[in-house]
Formats: sequence, C-alpha cells, structure tokens
Amino acid sequence: MSGATTPSAPILPWKTKIALAFLSRVTDFTRRDDGTVNRRLFNLFDISRKIPSQPVYGLNITDITVDPSRNLWFRLYTPTIKKSQSGTTTPIDPATPLPVFVFFHGGGFAFLSAASIAYDFICRRFARENSAIVVSVNYRLSPEFKYPCQYDDGFDVLKFIDGKQCKDFPANADLSRCFLGGDSAGANIAHHVTVRACNSSFQELKVIGLIQIQPFFGGEERSESEIKLKDAPLVSLPRTDWLWKVFLPDGCDRNHEAANVFGSEKLVEKMKGLVNFPHALVVTGGFDPLKDWQVRYYEGLKKCGKDVDLIEYPNGVHAFYCFPELPETDLLFKEVKDFIHQKCEAN
Repeated sequence: MSGATTPSAPILPWKTKIALAFLSRVTDFTRRDDGTVNRRLFNLFDISRKIPSQPVYGLNITDITVDPSRNLWFRLYTPTIKKSQSGTTTPIDPATPLPVFVFFHGGGFAFLSAASIAYDFICRRFARENSAIVVSVNYRLSPEFKYPCQYDDGFDVLKFIDGKQCKDFPANADLSRCFLGGDSAGANIAHHVTVRACNSSFQELKVIGLIQIQPFFGGEERSESEIKLKDAPLVSLPRTDWLWKVFLPDGCDRNHEAANVFGSEKLVEKMKGLVNFPHALVVTGGFDPLKDWQVRYYEGLKKCGKDVDLIEYPNGVHAFYCFPELPETDLLFKEVKDFIHQKCEAN
C-alpha cells in the first residue's frame, strides 16, 4: 500500500481562491513600470474600517497620532471584557495589568494600512482572545518612503508608548510584558524593530516575545520553495522582486541586511551579540513561496542561541490567517494565544 502523496496545490474553498486572485490582480494593476504605485486606484479597493464611536464587542478602539508630519499613527484596541474557555464573559477590572502586543501589518512594505478591514479584523481578534492591548502601527509605505523609514516608524512608536506619555494610552497597559509581531512584511519590520529595541533602553517597555507570522525575508539566491511556487498568489516571484526593489536603498540587492538577516558572518555575529533578544515564534505555510527563507530565519536564530519555536501549516498559503473560513486560521490564533500566555506566566 503506497503512502499518502503531498498535494501539488493547496486545498482552498472557491471563496478564498477568488479573493486571493483578486488581491493579486489589484496589486499588479496598481504597480507601475516606473516603480511607483497608483495610490488613488489602489485605495478604491483597499476597504478601510473606521473606528466605532462606542465600545464594540468588548473593545475600546481609537486612533492615536504619533507624528502628523509623516502620518505616523496607530490603532489602539483595549479589551474591556474577558472570555473564558466555556464562552462566558466577565468585565476586565480597569486596574488589571494587561500585556501589550505591538503589531505591524503586511503588504510588502508598499500596500495596506492599520485601518484596512482585514487587519482591523485580525487585531480585534488578537485583543479579544489574548486579553491584550493591541497597538497596530500605521507606518509609511514604499516606494514613496524606502528603507529604513518603516523601521524608524516602528521604533518611534515604541518610544512614544514607553512611559505612557500619551494621555489616551491605557493606564493598565503592562509595558514590561510587551510583544512585537506582524505578518509578512510586518513581521520583517517587527524583527528589525526588535533588534533596535535590544540595543536601546526604555523607561518601562520590555519586549518578551516576538511573533513572526510568515515573515517576508529573501536573498539573491532563489530558494526551492520560491522556484516551485513562483506563480503563487500575492507573493509570486515577479511581485516580491518588485517589492524588494522599491523598498531597498538604491543600488542594493536582496542580500541587503533588511532582506537577508543572516546573509553574512558579520550579521550572524551581530545577532549572537544580542543577549536580550526575546523568545520568537515563527509561523510558516506549506504553500508559501517564502517558506524556505522563513525556515532559514528560524534556523539562524537557533544557531545564534536564541529561543525560537517553529509552526508550519502544510496547507497554508501566504496570508491564510486573513480568511476566517480556513481551519488553519483558528489554529494560528490559538497558537499565538498560548505563546503570549506562556510568556506572560514566565514573566
């Protein structure tokens, strides 16, 4: 009797397939040959969710400006009720310290925002299920703003919330239990902001966990998964090559530190020297062209002596967690909840 064969394509509902194809085409149509983005056209398809005027489903949601000159702001999600495993809800005492999860959205550094409906949905769920205060960062986008603008924006948000100097920031935010994370390009930003945080001092903020959901890394070498899945939705080779080109400094290739974080011995030694790098969780999908680079990132952290866990969803496509109809989505949110709970208990 022969063993089970690995499927050649992900098993997805038609609804998901159509959505992925549509999103891929939108980014293709709005990317210009001269390396710019037709923002007006893209914004017609990027549905944004406005903040509610009143608390909704156990969450207070507000937008807080960090620097209006560069449109740097974040969407703040503060849970007001806690849901037990049995499904019952109880109010959260405003004096109860809650962990903080600073989240960076994906979009290849060039697309989407903290207000995009998919990321608003994701962050609402992170806040509710983890009883955590979520800070969803709206950073500047390439190609108008290239490297290192996105990393600068992310780090400046950390400095802004440190010490709770903003009057609208929740008093019960426990910044000593701070998590950084993101998906795709947002996970890339989370890594580099974490590195900066390790080399900096804060009044209260301490990063105790890094959540990397299908991080966007790469290099000049073509990995096996990139070649095999070169025509995958959202992150096909032509799309990712374009995204790196308009993000990285002029004249730099994909072996730049921003993309290939363990691409040289010097970078490896630099990572080894970060003694306070937090425990990391890396999530990959079996049908994600970026999978091999994500696994290399995991292996690089391990070789540098860092605490890191790897979770792979064999049927996972890139950005699978944006589709609630997929079974992997619920599994991912549970894994993130368990990771945050374990780290909070240990600290």
